[in-house]
Amino acid sequence: MAISPPDLDADTATISDAHPTWFTPKRLLGIFCVINMLNYIDRGTIASNGVNGSARACSETGICTSGSGIQGDFDLSYFEDGFLSSAFMVGLLASSPLFASLAKSHNPFRLIGVGLSVWTLAAAGCGCSFGFWSIAICRMFVGVGEASFISLAAPFIDDNAPPSQKTAWLAIFYMCIPVGIAFGYIYGGLVGAYLNWRIAFWGEAIFMLPFAILGFVIQPLQLKGFPSSHIKMMPSEEEIISEDQTSVGQIIKRARAAEESMDDETMKSPLPKTKSNLVSQLGWLWKDLKVLLCDKVYVTNVLGYVAYNFVIGAYSYWGPKAGYAIYKMENADLIFGGITIICGIFGTLAGGYFLDLIHATIPNAFKLLSGATFIGAAFCLSAFYSKSLYGFIPLFAVGELLIFATQGPVNFICLHCVKPSLRPLSIAMSTVAIHIFGDVPSSPLVGVFQDYVNNWRVSAEVLTSILFVAAGIWFLGVLIPSKDKYNEASSHGASTTDTAPLLDENPTGITGSA
Repeated sequence: MAISPPDLDADTATISDAHPTWFTPKRLLGIFCVINMLNYIDRGTIASNGVNGSARACSETGICTSGSGIQGDFDLSYFEDGFLSSAFMVGLLASSPLFASLAKSHNPFRLIGVGLSVWTLAAAGCGCSFGFWSIAICRMFVGVGEASFISLAAPFIDDNAPPSQKTAWLAIFYMCIPVGIAFGYIYGGLVGAYLNWRIAFWGEAIFMLPFAILGFVIQPLQLKGFPSSHIKMMPSEEEIISEDQTSVGQIIKRARAAEESMDDETMKSPLPKTKSNLVSQLGWLWKDLKVLLCDKVYVTNVLGYVAYNFVIGAYSYWGPKAGYAIYKMENADLIFGGITIICGIFGTLAGGYFLDLIHATIPNAFKLLSGATFIGAAFCLSAFYSKSLYGFIPLFAVGELLIFATQGPVNFICLHCVKPSLRPLSIAMSTVAIHIFGDVPSSPLVGVFQDYVNNWRVSAEVLTSILFVAAGIWFLGVLIPSKDKYNEASSHGASTTDTAPLLDENPTGITGSA
């Protein structure tokens, strides 16, 4: 049975619209890296001396000097000042699971656009704030805006990366974290010192605005594992024109393969409609959460990540103070910061590229996580045993280089141990867990321990030893039977070479994935 030309045009246009031809995978990665860097530039900015400033001080003679920056202008206590640096986590932790769940009933790419719009308005609001509570609320909404991007960007990158470079692309994306924080320190320091701290936030909003607009004006991309509103139901096999007669038959067959590649649960489940109430949405969220909590591979991976992040969070907060106390280290901030930035960049990239080199599988990722963390912990522990600063720096640098190699592999497991439709929630809940149980409580707990032992060398050694716990948990992951559910889903539809919907070699932008 032949298909009339108007129907062919409609179906072809519909499929092509879902995959804009100019939006290649490398451009997607570049845009997401810039957005991720802006997120972390914001964190470095508010922590910089030029923006954060100093408190008002009064001498014994009663002469008071005005403070500077946010703390000085709003006369904040150190508790209030400290709250501002982590207030974004309130919005981030509360909104990440919600955005991941909404991806089932709304286009994920449009959700990123919504999140970045909230981020832009919140950043501009920080610059317009007039007191503690106004800027604190704006900081919370910065976290809300970031939540959509953090949950959905990694799955998009995973879909579009070349099959042999998936972990390397993830590593490039996560490398933007230390680079962004470093740029934030510099940007906030310069703008705050020479202009005004408010201008620093307005500048961030201006930089992010084009990406927020981009999320709405370009044709939206579709995540694998989610039903597409752009692809119509295909005709039966008998109605498809032979491939050797016209290319339309190929287009329709590939579109059907896209639908088949989506996991069964997503296709069969009556997804909540756009106007579904909150109770219905929470019901779907709870159902998906139970699936994640019953997945031994996922839980093991996240538990190891929590223990790892417990140490990294405390290192970033207490490291300079411990270094100064143990080694009388001058410019401890610069030394620890420099080591962290350099090792963060090279370690993160090396971990991703090495996993791809040895073949990116879940067991291999667990082996790399366990081995790199164990050896890195041994170097860091040896560094704190060193009696000399010249012995400490090289040992600690090698240790950090190894422990930063985990960023690509740990997120690779989060994305590939679950069905494609659960990847956004997998990343979201991993983010929630590592913050709530990892870096948020680690700094105060280490502070309590230091008050008890009053010895920074002992405190640093005990803290570093927790990395061995992380390595042990990840080693258990090697022993757990695992299955790459992303590639398993791909085998039901398009081939693995077609899982990226926007390959550079495909000028039409039409592939066999959703």
